[in-house]
Amino acid sequence: MNYLQMEIPPRSEHLWRYTPWPRIHPSSIDEVPNADTVVFTLKQNDSFEIIEQPKDAHDEIARAFLQSAGGTTNRLVINGDSEPLHINARASGHIAIGHLDLDVRGSAVVFVHISGEPEWVGVHITGKVHPNAQLSFGFINELDSNTKFLRCEDWVVERDAELEHATLSVGGFRCKSDLRSTLNGTGASIRQSVTVNAVGPRHDDEHVEIHHRYGHTNSDLVMNSACSGSSHFIGTGLLTIAENANKSDASQVFRNLLLSEKARAEAIPELEVLADDVSAAHGAASAPVDKNQMHYLMSRGLSPEESQALIVNGFLLNAFSNLTNKHLIEEMRTRLTVHLECELKR
Repeated sequence: MNYLQMEIPPRSEHLWRYTPWPRIHPSSIDEVPNADTVVFTLKQNDSFEIIEQPKDAHDEIARAFLQSAGGTTNRLVINGDSEPLHINARASGHIAIGHLDLDVRGSAVVFVHISGEPEWVGVHITGKVHPNAQLSFGFINELDSNTKFLRCEDWVVERDAELEHATLSVGGFRCKSDLRSTLNGTGASIRQSVTVNAVGPRHDDEHVEIHHRYGHTNSDLVMNSACSGSSHFIGTGLLTIAENANKSDASQVFRNLLLSEKARAEAIPELEVLADDVSAAHGAASAPVDKNQMHYLMSRGLSPEESQALIVNGFLLNAFSNLTNKHLIEEMRTRLTVHLECELKR
């Protein structure tokens, strides 16, 4: 559907409850502004295939908008086993939009590092993990602290395929992410983690959907956030298990660490189970820093600031505990540690 023909979603709609569409749109909601292109480059010698997007292919407003404003798609096909691939996504200009498509037919580790200083950035990532293939994917948001950021992802995981998906969100001023994955065959699995460090007035809204369409599929979602200043984090997760998708196993856990009186965090896990023989669980918790932990560290000679920083570091690193790929874990933990060290020096 064409974006300009779509109705603006109401705030009563789950996806847009905490970050309404007018708040994330880069200009007037009844127009599609001119946009520069997010430039995707590979550190390796691999190259992207540039393909045209099908017109009016989306009926969800954010995806339809990005399609109307964005142009071509950078497509990368990965056959067989490969070394970790690092994709730099550089945004510039006033408004920047980019599209990336991954087609994985072997075993791969892919990182996307997005950076830049535009007022507004939008990215749509699509991917397919073919039968028996494996993908470990890391997305690192290091945009300027004044940038609005819209991110949509759509993944299909086929029979006996595995997707490990990690997000580190430390950049941007107002961020809205809508991440959707479909387990599209028996034996498909996804392990997903989201780590957010919200400082100052930062607003970060992470929405994750995982859909079990077949039985004997597995999903595991962990979402951790640390909120300081007057920041606001929202984590919403929707796990659906289709009718007759028996023997599926789905879980999601949300944990929020509140570091100031003005910081806010929402944790909203949801389960929609239409099958009988499944294992499905969810949990959520929000709390300030444990005073006993602070006392223990300070009694060992650390300052209050150093003690809290150490607790935050361990808490956020724990979000990656459900992952198994050593390259993915090491890269995400390294990026997070460097970011927290820089924050501590400010």
